[in-house]
Formats: sequence, structure tokens, C-alpha cells
Amino acid sequence: MTTYKEIFGKYVKNYSSDPSFDAEGQVWYNTTSGTFKSVVGASAWSSGSPLITARRSLAGNGTQTAGLGFAGYSTAVTTATEEYNGSGWSNGGNMTTARQQLGAAGTQTAGLGFGGLTTVITTATEEYDGSTWSPGGNLGTARRILAGTGTQTAGLAFGGFIPPNSNATEEYDGSTWTAGGNLTTARRGLAGAGTQTAGLGFGGYTTAVTTATEEYDGSTWTAGGSLNTARQLLASSGTQTAGLGFGGQTPSNTAATEKYDGSVWTSAPSMTTARTDLAGAGIQTAGLAIGGNTGANTAVTEEFNISSSIITAAAWASGGNMSTARRDFAGAGTQTAGLGFGGYAPPNTDATEEYDGSAWTAGGNLATSRRQLAGAGTQTAGLAIGGTQTNPGLTSTEEYDGSTWGPGGNLNTGRRELGAAGTQTAGLAFGGLATPSPVTGATEEYNGTSWASNPTGLGTARYGLGGAGTQTAGLAFGGGPPNTAATEEYDGSTWTAGGSMITARNELGGAGTQTSALAFGGATPSNTAVTERYDGISWSTAPSMGTARQELSGAGTQTAGLAFGGYTTTEVANTEEFTGEILTDNVKTITTS
Repeated sequence: MTTYKEIFGKYVKNYSSDPSFDAEGQVWYNTTSGTFKSVVGASAWSSGSPLITARRSLAGNGTQTAGLGFAGYSTAVTTATEEYNGSGWSNGGNMTTARQQLGAAGTQTAGLGFGGLTTVITTATEEYDGSTWSPGGNLGTARRILAGTGTQTAGLAFGGFIPPNSNATEEYDGSTWTAGGNLTTARRGLAGAGTQTAGLGFGGYTTAVTTATEEYDGSTWTAGGSLNTARQLLASSGTQTAGLGFGGQTPSNTAATEKYDGSVWTSAPSMTTARTDLAGAGIQTAGLAIGGNTGANTAVTEEFNISSSIITAAAWASGGNMSTARRDFAGAGTQTAGLGFGGYAPPNTDATEEYDGSAWTAGGNLATSRRQLAGAGTQTAGLAIGGTQTNPGLTSTEEYDGSTWGPGGNLNTGRRELGAAGTQTAGLAFGGLATPSPVTGATEEYNGTSWASNPTGLGTARYGLGGAGTQTAGLAFGGGPPNTAATEEYDGSTWTAGGSMITARNELGGAGTQTSALAFGGATPSNTAVTERYDGISWSTAPSMGTARQELSGAGTQTAGLAFGGYTTTEVANTEEFTGEILTDNVKTITTS
């Protein structure tokens, strides 16, 4: 019998636990389980971060890690453009003409949007440069619910509804549309993929939903293999020989996904959320499904991958409840070694609790019961800063050693509802309500003994703000009044403007660093569960918390965050843990069957 070594020139390696490999097809023997194992490819949809604006009848282009979603219908026809970076959505430049049911082509930095419905069916074309939309050449035939593919300088528009259904094809050269070869079957609500000279059109509605597929060679459409599921208003990604079709209406909403190899459609794993009138982007092995209609407009984003890795989407999950429900308190530490202290229970409390990643236990009490304080540091080297007992802001600082709070140096400016960052020996305090009650941008630095005032305060004076980072790389975001989306970055001496948050709010929680921060919850003025991620330049969407709340506290990092306590309609003890996206090898046991 031929051995593995004779075929591949090497022996199978033994491991007591499954190792991590970068390449598909690796084989090894697990001595603990007594089985041969390998990393194999698999296809699946996973949840991405939601759109900022839930909508249907939108357009999409680009890739899974640089996608674009634009226009559509939310509560009205919209010009809104959003950009996807592979983990979340952020605002892009608005289109000039609000519309829905349009066609699209191109990339995130060289996009094309054309046709659609404003209050009338339009020929208008717009080009996107990564920040701004500008007019392009008009289509020859006004239509809506059409398909598009290609690039900004070599685009393809086909099908749609004039009325009646259209078979017209037009080619774009970067400035002008010219007539191409007509589709064999006039239809609307179809999907498109590929290029101007190797296009793919499939599905749609003729006198009923159809499975028809057609391939374009730059001049003529010819029949391709039929879809397995007849549908319209579906989305697509990929090329003529490696296409992906997903979602749509059969007439009921469907999550069905199919792959095309240039001749035959085969079934692939279905989306998690059945929907119609959605947008698509990406390629066959890395697709993106954007928004749509589930019966109501949706912001749901899903990613399709064919790879040797299993993707676990970022998400919030419930943790152990605090012993004392409270709001307006402070937090510090990490997701597996968190610290919560002070706050309003009611009344004001001095209670301290420590989190071990699953449960909260009592720690040493603060010397001064107070609420609206700030926190910094770790579970074994924490810092409690400012706050109030009645109304005037306090100057008192306390230091925690893991069991007991002791006195630290006083703030120069007594205040409450301030932000903080850093460590017990290199702390940063900023903003808040100072005594008697003016909003302040005052910034102070702590060296483990005393606070020193920086004459250069925040650019935007505010209270109820979030904080993250260190004394020399701090981050301040949100706050009020009124609610603000302003973000500022501190370099150890000066605050400068950063990218604005998507959702203006105050009384929010924060975690992470200046270049990798997490903001969650707060008041907009209503309670919110919205979460955003900051990359040092801009904020993008992230999965929302399970419980909308304000006046909560936070700790940890952007990929391992902790949200706890706060106020809904009463004080709560809820704890939630945030875990960023995780990629793991798709390890399978090799059998003889």
C-alpha cells in the first residue's frame, strides 16, 4: 500500500493539540484524540456590522473590505452613502440626486451610480471618487430596477423598467453611455456581475420571476445556465465565471444563495436573514450582502466567505450581573479583570466590585461615597477621580491597590461627569461640570502623586463624555450639551480634532486606545445600544449592545470590551462583553467514509 510519505515526500506530524496553520490541506495526527485531521475549505455567511441607515432599494459596489452602499429608501428616498472597511460602516459623501432602485458599478474609490427612481424615473449618472459624487453622462434610456456591473470607466447597464420591462444594454466609457447588444429577455429586478466585456445578468421579473441567466461578451448576450431558484430583486457579486447570487423575492423573501461557475448554478449556504431589494458587493469567495427589506427596511450586513477559516462575527454577549445596580459610576481594567466603583444606587454608594470575566465580587469600599466620577487604571491599580456627593464637583482622588482605596492627590479643578484615561501613575482627566456648574474643557495629568493642569484644554468643553487611551495618547468622544459627535485626540500636550462619531450622544461608555477605541450606549437623548469602533481616523458601526442604556461604565479593549451597569428606566446591573471578529482554522477529522 502506498504511504503518505511516498506520495508527499514527508511524514504526517504528531501533535497533542490542533495547531494553527495558514494553508488549507495541512494534515496531522492528534495524539490526544487519536485521529488524523486537516484544515479544509468551507463556505458560509457571517454577520457584519449594520448599516448606519436601514434601507431598501439601495445600490452597492466594491469589495468585502472596501464596500460602498448608497442611495435607496429609508423613510424617504435618500442620498446617503456609506463605506465599509471590513468591520463596520462609516459615512461617505452624499449623492447629488436622492434616488432608489438604481444600478451600480465600480469600487469604493471609483464608484458609479445610474438610473433609478427619484420622483420620476431618471437617466442621471454620478461618479464617486472616494469622498464626493459628481455628475457623469446621462443614460440613453431612463429606467429603474436595472442591473449594473463593470467599472467607473467601463460600466454596463442592462434591463430594468421603463415601463414596460426593458432589454436595453448601455456601455459607459467614463463620460458617455452608448448602446450595446440587447438582452434576449426583457426584464426588471435582475442582478448583474462581471465586466463590460464579460458580463452576467440573472434572475428578475418578466411576466413572472425567472431563473434565466445571460452572458455578455461585449456585444451580444447569450443564454447561460439557469438559476435553481427563480427570483427578482436579488443581489450579486463576482464575475461571469465565478458569480454569486443571493436573497431576493420568489415571491416570498428568500435567503437562498447560489454560485455560478460559468455554466452551472449550484446551491451555497443561505444567508442568515431572508430579504429582498438588497445590494451586493465583492467576489464569489468574499461577498457582501447589504441592507434590503425583510418586511421592514433593514440595516443587516452579512459577509460570505469560501476559505479555510471559520469567521465568528463580532458580538456582545451577556456577562454576570453586578451585585449593586447603579448608574453614574466609574470603571477601569479589562474584560477579565474589571473594576466598577461608586455611583448612584440610589443613594450615592462607595461600593466597589471586581469582575473576573464571569462574575462580580465585592472589593474594598471607596472612602468617599460619590457619583458622576471617572475611573482609570487597572483592577489592582485603579484611580477614582472627582465626582459629586450633592452638586459641587469634588477634587478628591483615590487609589486602589486591589483590595483597599487610599487617598491620592486632589484635582486642581473640582468637577463631575468628567472623562478619564491612562493609569494610576499616569492618569488623564478632562472635561466635566466644574464647581459651581459651568461646562469645562479643563485637562489635568496625574503622576501618581499630584495633578498638573494643562493650560490647553479640550477644543469642545463638555460633560458626560467618553474616554480611552493613555496620558500621552488619549481620546475624548461624545458628551454635551447639546449632544455632540466630536472626537479629540491628546498627544500629551495638545488636543486635536479626530473623526466625528456617527451618533451624537452623551453619558456613554468607552474602552480601548486612541487608535483602537470602542464607544457604546449613552443618551441621544433617548437610551441607545449603538456601538461604534474608532481606528484613529474615523468611527464605524459595530454590533449593538443587548440593552440600550445611558450612564453606564466601560472597560477593556476594542476587541474585548466590557459594558456594565447604567440606567434604562431604572438603575441596572447588566453586564455585557464585546468580542471582536475571530478567525479560526476549519479543522476537520479525516475519516475513511
